[in-house]
Amino acid sequence: MRTPGLFEDWRATQVELLESCEGLDVELDAIRNRLNIGGRISAADGIALLQHPDIHAVMKLAEACKQARFGSDVHFNVNLHVNQTNICVLACRFCAFRRGLRSEDAYALDVEGYISSILPYAEFIDEVHSVGGLHPEWDVDHYRSLFSATRERFPHISIKALTAVEIRHLANLSSLSIRDTLSRLKEAGLGSIPGGGAEILADSVREIICKGKESSQEYLDIHRTAHELDIPSNCTMLFGTVENVEDRINHLIKLRELQDETSGFQCFVPYPFLPDSSRLPEAQLASGNEILRMIAVSRLMLDNIPHIKAYRMNIGDSLTELAIRCGADDIDGTVIQESIMHLAGSNASLRHGIDDLCRLIERSGCSAVKRDTTYSRFERVASPQTNIPRTLATVR
Repeated sequence: MRTPGLFEDWRATQVELLESCEGLDVELDAIRNRLNIGGRISAADGIALLQHPDIHAVMKLAEACKQARFGSDVHFNVNLHVNQTNICVLACRFCAFRRGLRSEDAYALDVEGYISSILPYAEFIDEVHSVGGLHPEWDVDHYRSLFSATRERFPHISIKALTAVEIRHLANLSSLSIRDTLSRLKEAGLGSIPGGGAEILADSVREIICKGKESSQEYLDIHRTAHELDIPSNCTMLFGTVENVEDRINHLIKLRELQDETSGFQCFVPYPFLPDSSRLPEAQLASGNEILRMIAVSRLMLDNIPHIKAYRMNIGDSLTELAIRCGADDIDGTVIQESIMHLAGSNASLRHGIDDLCRLIERSGCSAVKRDTTYSRFERVASPQTNIPRTLATVR
């Protein structure tokens, strides 16, 4: 039996699978016992896991926790990214996407342009994912028009859009509360929130990398309000800038505590900073091993957030294949169009259809499961499948 993607008896299965992990040292054995007894480990345990010399043992524990929940299933969806504008009133130091209003390559899709970006793929996708800059003139009414037109034209497509700072920006421009802003957006068609923009939930770090964005508490409060309005969201972490291991674990603890309150987070998405074309030379940068370790520790720490995503668009196919064997159960989707990560240096393919995603998952010995945006519908699939057409290469 399954309940939103989870095996119903996963906690009992997790005990069995963790007990089968052999060769653990005293420290990891103690952490395993705490997972088995209460299902939850402490911040000190998380720091120890990030610093433990045996990365393979840490990954083995995380994979046991993932398999208890999902077996060999790895999820993806058929989605399209449309970044509606790159014009932004902020200038975060890590961002290679943002442009000023008068920049030669600045763009802003009107409602017709947004609909036109979706149209070539509308028959195949079931989600449009939209985040972008903080346009100085776009208030809540602009996005209500955008979402209502999308819902009317494509009623089968779920709208996953807007980060917390975008929502705050719309609220301020519209002289509305966060609750009223989200209520109006939901009425217009907003179905869920992608969760980007969390960066690191430590204001000392945010002051350096994204000064002017929402505070750590504002990010959490905006998501809390969304959850109270029955708008599910994902949550994220950008790591490999100037944070330390304590910052990373405290970030996970804050998300876990909010999830205890609301149960509104569907998925956690940790992704490393990509340095190309951006402006953060002091960034520490994450190695491949560190990326895999961060995904594994996220699975072990976030016992109450169902899904952990290996974000293929950020880490690439090769690391994704490894990540879904060390705690991740989701790889996002077909994506097709994407600007933010690629301007920052990602070279992940934008030509993946269902076939390609299935093959990627199957190469890791896992089973591909197509899901919807809210992890409420699942379909087991296998390659080959008909690929999505590639008739539009960029979002402009």
